[in-house]
Amino acid sequence: MKNWKFLTVLMAMMLLVLAACGTKDEAKKEDKGSTDNKPAEEKKEEAKAYPITIPAIKNGEETFKEVTLDKMPEKVVVFDYGFLDTLDALDVKVAGVPQKSVPKYLSKYSGKDYVNVGALKEPDFEAISSMNPDVIFISGRQAAAYDELSKIAPTVFVGVDNTNFVESFKETTELAGKIFGKEKEAADAFAAYEAKVEEVKAKTTSAKEKALIVLGSEGSLSAYGPGSRFGVIHDVYGVKPADDKIEVSTHGANASFEYVRDTNPDILFVVDRDAAVTPEGESGTKAAIENEIVGATNAAKNGKIVYLDPQVWYLSGGGLTSETQKVEDVLKVFN
Repeated sequence: MKNWKFLTVLMAMMLLVLAACGTKDEAKKEDKGSTDNKPAEEKKEEAKAYPITIPAIKNGEETFKEVTLDKMPEKVVVFDYGFLDTLDALDVKVAGVPQKSVPKYLSKYSGKDYVNVGALKEPDFEAISSMNPDVIFISGRQAAAYDELSKIAPTVFVGVDNTNFVESFKETTELAGKIFGKEKEAADAFAAYEAKVEEVKAKTTSAKEKALIVLGSEGSLSAYGPGSRFGVIHDVYGVKPADDKIEVSTHGANASFEYVRDTNPDILFVVDRDAAVTPEGESGTKAAIENEIVGATNAAKNGKIVYLDPQVWYLSGGGLTSETQKVEDVLKVFN
């Protein structure tokens, strides 16, 4: 009888152990089969935020349709380097980018962990389609491809408006925060940018120096003034323009070295396009500009021909990191 009782207890214990193992195995299987490991509370908050509707946007002659996102995008394609910059600053995962001219400070996106979706003005539609993305973010350089991209996935325009820069930049930053559940992080980062702008304005308000902005490309110059793509220097930072009548256009107003001499800026800001888009940053812009004609300006005489970071100013403006760097570039001049 004693042996029988012992065997009965032993069998009961073994059954309990087997049942526990089975429960653990089932849990493991459930974990393996699940691709969503987000905490329950996070899922609830995310569900509350969606669907998100992004209103139609008119940019110049182009109109980009209203877009509704039903859930937080997971496979994200970004063509605008400024918005990529912002998503990177907010620690948002991206799946595909145009890898031909990625700014050096975003060079990790040139790696094999990301899909190359073509060039800035020549999207690889086949590569993008094969990804089956949840959303595509574009700006002006991809406007001509908008209809084709919209057939693949919801396509959102995130370019900034240079005529209303700060408000426009704030809107795209807030949009990134809203779509990806990073609203507080986006608000904090934008507040830090605004504080930096106030710092440079405190310097420029009392300064008497006037500045001219030129883009150098293959030995020729284009001038930019208030309201232009580089006009943030005047419109936001408060630097006085040496010429406030420069025509506002995407590619700037044609300018000669004689024009620069006659305008006689106290500061000459130079954006070197060649250094931004050529292999290894090859460029003859510096040699072309620093000639006898431009040498007659106050800027040259006082050592204030300032070469702005072309990766930031030409390729990726409109991002949290790039816009903060822009302020720093100008602040150095006035410090």
